[in-house]
Amino acid sequence: MEKVLSYLKELLKKGDTVVVAVSGGPDSMCLLDLLCKIDNINLVVAHVNHKLRKESEEEKDFVEAYAKKRHLIYEYMEIKEYNHDNLENEARNKRYDFFKELVEKHHAQYLMTAHHGDDLVETILMRLTRGSSIKGYSGFKREVIMDNYKIVRPLIGVTKDDILEYMKNNNLKYYIDKSNSSIKYTRNRYRKVVLPFLKKENKAVHLKYLKFSQELEQVNNFIDDYIRNILKEIKTTKGIKITELRKYDDFIIKKIIEYELSLIYVNDLFKVSDSNTLAIKDLIMRDKNGYINLPNEYVAIKDYNYFKIEHTKVRDNYCYILDNEVKVPGGIIKVLPKSDKKSNYVIRLNSANIKLPLMVRSRLEGDKIAVKNLKGSKKVKDIFIDEKISREKRKNFPVVVDSENNILWLPGVKKSKFDIEIDGIYDIILSYEEE
Repeated sequence: MEKVLSYLKELLKKGDTVVVAVSGGPDSMCLLDLLCKIDNINLVVAHVNHKLRKESEEEKDFVEAYAKKRHLIYEYMEIKEYNHDNLENEARNKRYDFFKELVEKHHAQYLMTAHHGDDLVETILMRLTRGSSIKGYSGFKREVIMDNYKIVRPLIGVTKDDILEYMKNNNLKYYIDKSNSSIKYTRNRYRKVVLPFLKKENKAVHLKYLKFSQELEQVNNFIDDYIRNILKEIKTTKGIKITELRKYDDFIIKKIIEYELSLIYVNDLFKVSDSNTLAIKDLIMRDKNGYINLPNEYVAIKDYNYFKIEHTKVRDNYCYILDNEVKVPGGIIKVLPKSDKKSNYVIRLNSANIKLPLMVRSRLEGDKIAVKNLKGSKKVKDIFIDEKISREKRKNFPVVVDSENNILWLPGVKKSKFDIEIDGIYDIILSYEEE
């Protein structure tokens, strides 16, 4: 920990204000103790109560008492309700919104969190498995420059064992979050299964991953400089000129998309994956106009010769990439390993006949489908009228398409010519369950 303390003493100067995120666990209490050893700085202890465990109140009282005993500013927030399926991501967003408010309130120069070397290894492995960009694969940095402050992770060069040893040697109290032992969480599976194996191979593996992270960061900075120079020539207030963009090879196009996404998801790159990037690339290469919904209420739009990503607070239309399942108005569409059903609520497809990825979108004006066992195409609007689908339901009715915008299926209503009989050759099975 001497190296961490030396780093902090070199970084911080007299009169600096630091907002430090403190949960009451060993990592954050270790960081807080180290910061308390630095003279003439102002510390703001920021504690978030997630209200998910019975121990939360006790931890809150512990952190508050610690701060008051050392005459530190104490700031507290409760997360009283969660609105989305991905609880971990929502909690993280709420935490960082709170921390940003405190930075502004106290005119702080730094926000510090207790992410350590083991956390970095886990993050890199998870993103490699899930798919990301070069920037995403690098995990997280020791220092991130924001608009008027820095996010700093001083413990990035030490392990969990180092932290626990420091806490023991200094007789420091802390609380353990029992949910960190549950393997129902993805990160915990990496922590409990993969990380111990890597440490057996190399006890200092976290430093190897730190070097890997830093080198990827340098590579990403080099590519970003190159991309910025291209965008000076092809990006206007209307968006990126598609005819100019298409002159570059696939790798550069992909990097331009990733760069545009990185400008939006500055600290949330984990929210976008390879599938998002590839779907946007397919959208750009199409001749037809279109759009794709992205996390945090953003949308990628192809409008004639221009491509852009913009925020939208209210949008009736939607378009989602179909990986394993997607919730749509009125039900849920899932990818199944097998099924013996033959109704309009199940469709079988051969990926050789269509263009992946599959997407689910709302109906567009003029949509037509080549209905199975019928010659030619039929307007989706006419099918809805024939099937007596209400006007309200038609508005957001799910339409399954491939990446060339061929309509494959109107779930529960009609299947297209792309449907394969149950005794045929297919490698994709989709089902639709109404709510």
